[in-house]
Amino acid sequence: MTARTSSPHTTPEALAALVGNTPLLAIDYLDTGRRRRLFAKYESMNLTGSVKDRMALHILGRAYRSGALRPGQTIVEASSGNTGIAFAAIGRALGHPVRIYMPDWMSIERKQLIAAFGAEIVLVSREQGGFVGSVQMAAQFAAEHAAFAPRQFDNQANVDAHATSTGPEIERQLLEYGRGADAFVAGVGTGGTVMGVGRYLRRDGREVRVHPLEPADSPTLRTGHRVGKHRIQGISDEFVPAIVDLAALDPVVDVWDGDAILMAQQLSRRLGLGVGISSGANVLGAMQLVEQLGGDATVVTLLPDSNKKYLSTDLCRDEPVLERYVTPRVELLSFTSLR
Repeated sequence: MTARTSSPHTTPEALAALVGNTPLLAIDYLDTGRRRRLFAKYESMNLTGSVKDRMALHILGRAYRSGALRPGQTIVEASSGNTGIAFAAIGRALGHPVRIYMPDWMSIERKQLIAAFGAEIVLVSREQGGFVGSVQMAAQFAAEHAAFAPRQFDNQANVDAHATSTGPEIERQLLEYGRGADAFVAGVGTGGTVMGVGRYLRRDGREVRVHPLEPADSPTLRTGHRVGKHRIQGISDEFVPAIVDLAALDPVVDVWDGDAILMAQQLSRRLGLGVGISSGANVLGAMQLVEQLGGDATVVTLLPDSNKKYLSTDLCRDEPVLERYVTPRVELLSFTSLR
């Protein structure tokens, strides 16, 4: 382990000022000539530039308070990128060695950022089990070395992070627009976001639709296991996470990965919002729900991260336009924001 163990450089409470309270964007657009609006949380404003900072800080803060995480103890996790980056940065800020297991086909920027934050990264090939193998190896390392394992895929604290921060922020910001949420949709990586935000928005029996989203190219949620392949890094990681209760959610929304790439490109080129591929997917999912529920529906989603982790991917290449895609019929107009 190359990272030095030491007393904490800071505390979870001090880091809280750098995580959450992100802007809510009201994005106006034309869909086949009809004016529409959707709402999206701009999560690249978090500490390491993604929504995963919320979960990482919440889990580590709770572990400190319970005594499950001891000073200097190694943190080990399996991740497809953003979670690994979040735990690397926050773990090091708190004075912990960090070890991340990650499939070797993730973008080079993800790998470089994890290493840049001082974490040790272990790349796992498809032959070694890919993402499932990464999870198994992280668990084995934790057991053999008495390391702290956040277990993002089956830790209810992941859900709680969004029920106590993201959800309340969305509701408070929508009230500034004089609205209440009709629906929320988000891509499922761990499922913490969709389950946590959904739990908050639906509290006390409130009727809000909550939809998980996945790639149409690789419908893991619909099948229960890996099918096909896709290019929306950070979601549909080969299995249905334990914290995802599909029976408690509304029907799965799916989008094609090429369409998600095109929408992410348009968000950048038309609106100056430099976002990742999953952001394009989430916006497309929100647009589907606006059409289903009616043009005045208040549909909310997330822009989970920035485009900076995708500079070596197809996000920065010409993407073929297929007839089934939604992006070509949509014209992005403008956005306003609330902090």
